[in-house]
Amino acid sequence: MYKLNVRDHFMIAHSFTGEAFGPAQRLHGATYVVDATFKRGELDADGLVVDIALAGDQLREVLDELNYRNLDDLDEFEGENTTTEFLARQIHERLVARIHEGELGPGAPGCSSLEVRLNESHIAWASYEAAV
Repeated sequence: MYKLNVRDHFMIAHSFTGEAFGPAQRLHGATYVVDATFKRGELDADGLVVDIALAGDQLREVLDELNYRNLDDLDEFEGENTTTEFLARQIHERLVARIHEGELGPGAPGCSSLEVRLNESHIAWASYEAAV
């Protein structure tokens, strides 16, 4: 399996609903380091998993939609606990949509899967992986 990873970061504010979240029920901030790992069994005709420059650009654009935002204020997340796991899937879905729109180049739809990992700190992370 071939893999190509691009990394970026974003900062958000949010709060959670539910006793399971303890003090995180209050408004707080988070800075995530994001890894997007594109995977495929065989390289494309150009010898690539995916164009690394396009992958980095598209990850940045997806993260810019969330960066420096209070997620509690976004209509699209109303009623959701915007946990690290939830955000990993949101970013994954947005990147996959961009793959199918051709934004990551003609070979990108040949990827078998994409894993998006959000690193909350040097000791904690969550990820979401699914087929492209």
